[in-house]
Amino acid sequence: MLLLLTYYNELLTMKNKKTLVIGASLNPNRYSYLAIQKLIANAIEVRALGRKKGEIFNVKINTFKKFFKDIHTITVYLNKKNQVEFYNYILEINPKRVIFNPGTENVELEKLLSKNMIPFERSCTLVLLGIGEY
Repeated sequence: MLLLLTYYNELLTMKNKKTLVIGASLNPNRYSYLAIQKLIANAIEVRALGRKKGEIFNVKINTFKKFFKDIHTITVYLNKKNQVEFYNYILEINPKRVIFNPGTENVELEKLLSKNMIPFERSCTLVLLGIGEY
């Protein structure tokens, strides 16, 4: 019974981490696609921004900077150069954290996040989900 209760509490905690994927791709070989798949599998509510409209596992990919409420985590799948247009957008959303996946590290954006007291980490969404540390 205790194990079941622990599992249920973990699911509730994960569910409260609504995540915005910036750089979402319809290509099943891209890490952003796999991240959306794994987030959904972990019962995490997902929103997505990408270059092409479409859907991944019933998650609509928006092609414009729609303001989403109550975003806990923004996970970034854009290179440093392509992140610049999202700086103000990310600050406006004011997430609880930003994850810079491998290859997306950006000191300039990290400084802006720090200045605005938004925690960030250089990590991998897929690994964090895989080890239960998301």
